[in-house]
Amino acid sequence: MSILAGPTVAALAAKTMQSLTRLASRRSGGPGSTAAWRARFPEYPRVVTESTIPTSVAPAPVTVYAPPTGTATRPPVHVNFHGGGYVMSMPAMDDALCRFLAVEAGVVVVNVKYVVAPQHPFPAPPIQAYDVVRWVAEHGAEHGWDGGRLTVGGQSAGGGLAAAVARQAHEGAGPPIALQVLHYPPLDLATPVRDKKATVDKPVLRPWMGEIFDSAYVQAPRERAHRLVSPAGASDTADLTGIAPALVITAEHDLLRNEAVRYAERLDAAGALVEHHDVAGADHGYDAQDDEKARFVYALIARHIARATDAQAPA
Repeated sequence: MSILAGPTVAALAAKTMQSLTRLASRRSGGPGSTAAWRARFPEYPRVVTESTIPTSVAPAPVTVYAPPTGTATRPPVHVNFHGGGYVMSMPAMDDALCRFLAVEAGVVVVNVKYVVAPQHPFPAPPIQAYDVVRWVAEHGAEHGWDGGRLTVGGQSAGGGLAAAVARQAHEGAGPPIALQVLHYPPLDLATPVRDKKATVDKPVLRPWMGEIFDSAYVQAPRERAHRLVSPAGASDTADLTGIAPALVITAEHDLLRNEAVRYAERLDAAGALVEHHDVAGADHGYDAQDDEKARFVYALIARHIARATDAQAPA
């Protein structure tokens, strides 16, 4: 354990990373800028509205992506959670994915700007994420989507939140979720990040980064075994039979791959795994840089979402 694992230092480092991310997002067309994210995959139009969803944690700004004209009057809805280590607020990073899914899966996509640590540590993000999904399920009639045909998903930390949403829906009063898409998610914060092994010497997600993210998000180490943080951890042995079906996507060289594989196996044992797809030759966050791999995997996600929501379509 390094000095970065201390909550005070991790919080300071996380805030510095947030500042750098905000600066990058404002650069005109530069790497990491909002304009650069929106320029990807220009063949998929950006037809969006901005809104805010009330939650018990804080209001959640959302960008709502419309499917093409001529799609069903009330199309299904997919709720997306971006990555960023539970620390960086980066919804624009998923703009290309959201546009792709809106067109290829024929769904409304709700891209969520959720609260992040250290300003809002665990359990605020998964509680807010669940509140958002419940609201989306309950308010489709007013907003033009079918909340009864609902999927959730996310990349990296967003995948961890999607898993937490599915778990809360499973344990509580719903809503029914047709599919959870877990894209290179962190699912075991109980295991120290320096004990995790990648298949390459210099993975994209470095141990020092993981220490900052984990310590800023869940400050007390004992809380990192919580089921909404570490469903792939050794201490979570609850029966998951009946949880939302899952598509789990891992990257071959990712430091987080093994925990996602373990969770996929756990979901499979519960009868909830639709598919585990491992992206060969890829590392964490590969889809932000590799358009070819991104297109292939986004198309895979779109097919699964369309199939899951079609199965719920009214007769």
